[in-house]
Formats: sequence, structure tokens, C-alpha cells
Amino acid sequence: MKIVSVVGNRPQFIKSAPLSLALRSSGIEEVVVHTGQHYDHALSQVFFEELGLEEPRYRLELRTADPEWMEPALAETLFTEDPDFVLVYGDTNSTLAGARAAVEAGISLAHVEAGLRSGDLSMPEERTRIEVDRIATLLFCPDERSAATLAEEDVHGEIHVVGDVMADATKRFAPIARKRYPIGFEPKSYVVATVHREANVFQPRLGRIVQGLNQIMLRVLFPTHPRTRYQLRKEKLKLSARVRVLDPLGYLELSSLVSQAHAVVTDSGGLQKEAYWQGVPCVTLRPSTEWVDTVNVGANVLADDDPDAIAAAVAEAKMPKSPPVLYGDGKASERIAKALGATMPGR
Repeated sequence: MKIVSVVGNRPQFIKSAPLSLALRSSGIEEVVVHTGQHYDHALSQVFFEELGLEEPRYRLELRTADPEWMEPALAETLFTEDPDFVLVYGDTNSTLAGARAAVEAGISLAHVEAGLRSGDLSMPEERTRIEVDRIATLLFCPDERSAATLAEEDVHGEIHVVGDVMADATKRFAPIARKRYPIGFEPKSYVVATVHREANVFQPRLGRIVQGLNQIMLRVLFPTHPRTRYQLRKEKLKLSARVRVLDPLGYLELSSLVSQAHAVVTDSGGLQKEAYWQGVPCVTLRPSTEWVDTVNVGANVLADDDPDAIAAAVAEAKMPKSPPVLYGDGKASERIAKALGATMPGR
């Protein structure tokens, strides 16, 4: 059996690592295609180096986030490889392009992180989730809520509740991260902030988020996406002396920082979950989230771009007592590999 896995941005590199190992253990051939959606070294190549992943068989080097530019190159690759399944992760433009290319090539699609919904159709990620789930033959959900959403939408694919592959990665790599990248600060004495979503890197939202970061009374470590850094300079937005702008960090280094922070301030879906699994409260710079359970249990606050709400949420941030297990037990990758293998005749 042959699988083509499409990856293009930093969360997908992380998610693909434990699943690649599970596919290999199951005797499934995996061909990895890197679209080049994130082509900055700090945001892509470092994951292959740090996580010990094999080099992708195909590096498309498209250097674009436009799915219409990605789709033809991906389809050509699929026609060449002729796999049994195309595997896509999450809700990025690479995800959308991979799904559309699978349809063009007449190849079955498997979607990891299926069924997630924020309810905000203004987000391109939300529209991608819906479209990809309608296309997919196999839908791998992180929880029962996601499966119920797909059932309500009457999707045609086969639904599997497997847990979250990011939980697999966190369980595997968190101890390595702390050992390899010891922090240079007192634990809980600082906040980690990340801002990268398109809606948040332009005015007026970016300016309001900066105001919120400036009001935080603790040291703020701010690994800055290249697009965000460009807009900060372009708009001449000033950060307080407590906010320390960092270059983009490798996954392991960021994981180590997050694990020992007072709180995480982010617009990243992945970091909302990682903070929860690391026992660190989160403040989300969005009006909604697809990971609503973290909000419901009190570990995550939706502050949006309100400066006062951001600062207040950080000041009051704390994890709930006895937080429940959310999004799986760290064995999602094995379940996905088993489900894929079961689609082959005679297995």
C-alpha cells in the first residue's frame, strides 16, 4: 500500500512525524510531498533536522500559499506516484490544494483532524475544513464532538475517532525538548506569544494585539513569524521593553519555552492544544476556536484583539484543578495506520 502525504507548514511537519513512524511500522509506503508553503528555513527545514524525519521525496519549492498554484504541481506528482490514498492534515492552503489535487487525479483522500469547526466562516481555515471533509473518503477525527459534526453535515466519507496526532507528537517530543533546550528564565516568570494568522497581522487588529502585549506585566517572549515582523516594521508599531522579539524557533525550542511559561498568548490552533497538554493556560487572540473544549474547561480564554482583555486574561491565567484528558491518549497515529491498512483487500 502506498500513501502520499502532503505537508507544507510547521504544524503539519510536527503532526506527520509520529504518523510516518506508525505507517512504516505497519508496512505502508509513504511518499512525502513538501509544497513549500513555508519555505523559510526556520519554519520548515528545521523540522526535518530536529524531528529526524526522512527528507521528502518531492520538494515542490512553490514558495507560495496560493492553493491554485499548488494544485497543478501536486496533481502531477499524484499521477506519477499513483498512490492508494492522499493524506492531508488540518486546514491550511496546502491541505486544500492536496485535497483538490486528489480529486483531479481520481485518488481517495484521507483527512487528519476532520470535523473541527470554529463556526466562523470568515476564516479561510474554516472554509477549507468544510470543503476537505466533503471530499474525503476517510475522516480521522480527534474526538466525538468532531465526529458528531460530520454526521450532522451528512458527509459521505467513513468517520473514525482516533484522537489527535499532535498529542502523539507532544508526548514523544516534550521530554526531549526540555532536555535539549533548557530555558534561561525562572519557570512561570514569562509569557510566550505568537501571532501569525492573516486576520491578525494587518491593521487595526495587529495594533490592538500589540497594545495588549504591551500591557502584560511579565516578560513576553515573542517568536515572530516573518510576515508579522514585516507588518510590525511597516506599521511602525512599538513594543514595550518587556516584549522581547525573537526569530522563529524550532519546534523543540518553542515546546520547551511553552512548557515552563506562565501562559501562552497565541492565534495558533496547535499551540492552544500544546499548552493544554503541557499544563499551561492559554489566551487566544481570536473570537472563536475549533478547540472549544479547552475554553469550556477553563484552560483557554478567547480574548480576541481586545488589549485590556488580553492583559487581564494573562494576569488571571491558571489551569483548572484536575484538567480532563482532551483529544486522545497519544495513540492516534497507530489507529490511523490501522484504518488505512484495513482498506486494502485481504487485510
